[in-house]
Amino acid sequence: MNEAIFTDRIPGASHWSLVVPAGHSLKLTDLEGGANVSMLFYNPQNLLERYNAPDSLKCQHTFKLATGNCLYSDMGRIFCSIVRDDTQWIDTVGGVANKSKVAEKWGARDYQKDRNAWLQNGYDSLLVEVAKYGLGKRDLAANLNLFSKVFTDDEGNLSFAEEHSKAGDVIELRFEIDTLVVFTTCPHPMNPAAEYPNHPIEVSMYKAAPLTSDDTCLNHRPENTRGFENNQRYLATPHVCSH
Repeated sequence: MNEAIFTDRIPGASHWSLVVPAGHSLKLTDLEGGANVSMLFYNPQNLLERYNAPDSLKCQHTFKLATGNCLYSDMGRIFCSIVRDDTQWIDTVGGVANKSKVAEKWGARDYQKDRNAWLQNGYDSLLVEVAKYGLGKRDLAANLNLFSKVFTDDEGNLSFAEEHSKAGDVIELRFEIDTLVVFTTCPHPMNPAAEYPNHPIEVSMYKAAPLTSDDTCLNHRPENTRGFENNQRYLATPHVCSH
């Protein structure tokens, strides 16, 4: 892998965003184990286009995401490909906790009284971050939860897998078109921990290797081939920035 363009340490209970250019990768590392990264994607040229969870799952015939899967927009294009997932299970259905959920599970704290010891929630964190781009509540689609696993039993009940991600686990996303990436490191809403989970991650950007015909993500499902074809058509035409 090439030398990192940048590397940042993101504390737990934080939020972050960046436009990642096509042909670059984000490498996210769970530094302590037990991290959660709730992530969304938008097209910076047209913020009405964003990550579509139902299409990403149904076209790849899966409930979870892992190495080889692609993350689709609601226009049938591929934002990014999962080229590495040490955990081999990214949660797609758990969502994020709101203020009342966090208060119920771990107690009520606020920044005015508790300063940096307050207990942030994923929903408000994402709202704060997307507001930087003129987005709001209606723009929060179903999110991914990287480093977290939610599974079902035979009756269809959802359960949270404790200790799913270990210290040093890496998830790497290769971006196929320019993408606004927004995420929070607040805890997963189903995490049963007695104490508020506050786990940092490291994020690095790299120049990605060119896509080849034998690429794992390209060939993972026939639908992915069509998704990459949609990208090629999109990238071949000029775009007008629309906010």
